[in-house]
Amino acid sequence: MPKKYIVRLTDAERAALADVVKKLKGSSQKVRRAQILLKADADGPAWTDVKIAEAVGCRTKTVENIRARLVTCGFEVTLNGKCRAHAPRPKVLDGEQEAPVIALRLGSPPKGFANWSLRLLAEKVVELEIVEAISHETIRQTLKKAD
Repeated sequence: MPKKYIVRLTDAERAALADVVKKLKGSSQKVRRAQILLKADADGPAWTDVKIAEAVGCRTKTVENIRARLVTCGFEVTLNGKCRAHAPRPKVLDGEQEAPVIALRLGSPPKGFANWSLRLLAEKVVELEIVEAISHETIRQTLKKAD
């Protein structure tokens, strides 16, 4: 059965893929995608999907998906993957809410405490009604970002 998505790489794309494979640039997924595209090139080795899957250590469906993505989405998206449009969860604190948290951390701790702990800060932020609920980890990330 003839392939629906034929991979034809330009010389520049081929060189970029060879560079990724040779220097192991990027994630293991990126290197694997580069290997698959190089082997699937119709103007190059033109290996079958089964042979590519065995050589790279993946399923044939993965090879088919990468071929299809190259034709439909383009070279950069295929090699690097899609960027997320937005975060999977909305941020708990916006810029206006972060400022009092940072100011609170810089102020003196409550009576009976030598320093602010993350959990103590989280409780105080809820007590001051800056947000309805917050975890100490969100406080940590906010303070780390502020440094």
